[in-house]
Amino acid sequence: MFRQLGARVTAHYNSTIGALADIQDVVAIKADVRDEGAVEKLLQKAEETNGGPVSVLVVNHGIWPSNHAHIADMDLHQWQNTIAVNLTGPFLLCRSYIRALRRAEPACLDTACIVFIGSTAGKFGEAGHGDYAATKAALMYGLTPTLKNEIVAVAPRGRVNCVDPGWVATPMAEATLKDQAFVERALATTPLQKVASSADVARQVAVLASPVLSGHVSGVNVMVDGGMEGRLLFPPRAQ
Repeated sequence: MFRQLGARVTAHYNSTIGALADIQDVVAIKADVRDEGAVEKLLQKAEETNGGPVSVLVVNHGIWPSNHAHIADMDLHQWQNTIAVNLTGPFLLCRSYIRALRRAEPACLDTACIVFIGSTAGKFGEAGHGDYAATKAALMYGLTPTLKNEIVAVAPRGRVNCVDPGWVATPMAEATLKDQAFVERALATTPLQKVASSADVARQVAVLASPVLSGHVSGVNVMVDGGMEGRLLFPPRAQ
């Protein structure tokens, strides 16, 4: 999406480059976002490659542990690892990004922007995945409103927003979404009665990242969830 709009794109990956290797004009950089030094090197390499500090930071990495575990039964390692990837990682990325803005040219400062990827789990909670829900809520309702007030101390026109999807047809969710009964349960509170595509999410990220389209928008959560509510709109069909 950003390439189509003419942006120079640097993409991060954790362990395997995968499909990024086949995308032209995208600089792919390996880094463990849990590691402070690795994140600093990631931003430095992106700056060297693009000839200046990163202008727009999209924080879209994350893990959703597949095992269903209530808080009472969740082991500490799972909790700590989810926090490390989904919350400490964004903290480290944003810290390095804003530090780099301190030496950026005015043109870069005028377009400075952070876009987080939250989740409906952060708004409604998700039984069995409390670790994931907690990290997403922290991005949506903790870091987003905090950083929108802090970034302007460095970049006076800097903005921070969050895009919050519901279920999205991604490789991570592919196996789960093959279960039709699960899909019906997941969409029971969704007026649009469909699962989002990755393009649905990417378009909203691009809109929020644009200083032309969203230059006076900061500190908001945009729900890309088909209108999901916390009440049952479509009861399961009788068997």
